[in-house]
Amino acid sequence: MMRNTMSFLAGAAALATVSLFSPTADAGGLDACGDIFVDAGANCEVLVEGGCTAQCQPPAFTAACAAEGSLTCSGECNLDADVECTASCQGSCEADCNVDPGSFDCRASCEGNCSADCSASCSAASDSAECESSCKATCSAECDAGCNIEPGQADCMAQCQGCCGGECRAEINMDCQIGCQADLYVECKADFQGGCEAQCEKPEGALFCDGQFIEASNIDSCVNALRDLLDIEVEFEASASASTSISCAVTDEPARGGAALLGFGLLCLAGTGLRRR
Repeated sequence: MMRNTMSFLAGAAALATVSLFSPTADAGGLDACGDIFVDAGANCEVLVEGGCTAQCQPPAFTAACAAEGSLTCSGECNLDADVECTASCQGSCEADCNVDPGSFDCRASCEGNCSADCSASCSAASDSAECESSCKATCSAECDAGCNIEPGQADCMAQCQGCCGGECRAEINMDCQIGCQADLYVECKADFQGGCEAQCEKPEGALFCDGQFIEASNIDSCVNALRDLLDIEVEFEASASASTSISCAVTDEPARGGAALLGFGLLCLAGTGLRRR
């Protein structure tokens, strides 16, 4: 069940929470969020000032570096999808798609299937967190490239050709990608740390999902994408020096994908430096 909640915290901070979680939402990489892979149901928050800077530690940049690394390594890891893999995938994909062709989402299906085994596959790795992030980022990049079709805009055969092509390309290039990306993490995390600290000093603050820094050139656009594409929870924190006034407009507009918001939605304007979300 999705829920919309808004909390007011007195004293040092004011916190407004908009929770738009759907149990059917799928994980995905997001253009507005630096193409980072974000799990559906992730806890995302916009932080400012001191508490924000404290979050800018190397472990917080694993997902961002994986997203960047998957693109860097794509020239080296570029094998074509295996024919047997695509043939096997195509049949099961079309069976799923034909249940409701209009709502089938090529990218969501591709990423869901591709990333399902990342955790188990990386459990024995020397750095399982980096390995898993590399795995998910590879799935996201390949599925994004293969699924350039809007949901409901093509028949199941075309949708599944894109879905299976992306999934199978990710599978055959996975070991190469994980090995290639492993060599990039140290330098990448150092670069992101400076950018994170600089973002924290800005009035709009910095965005984190499950403790991972999200490099977004426009936080509003990224927050809107998280809400619209993944029905995800986002929290906004305003410092004590900022205005704590919050106004909310109630609307009956449903979230994208037909998910209802129990008859209402919340649009909140929170404090100085926090623009419309």
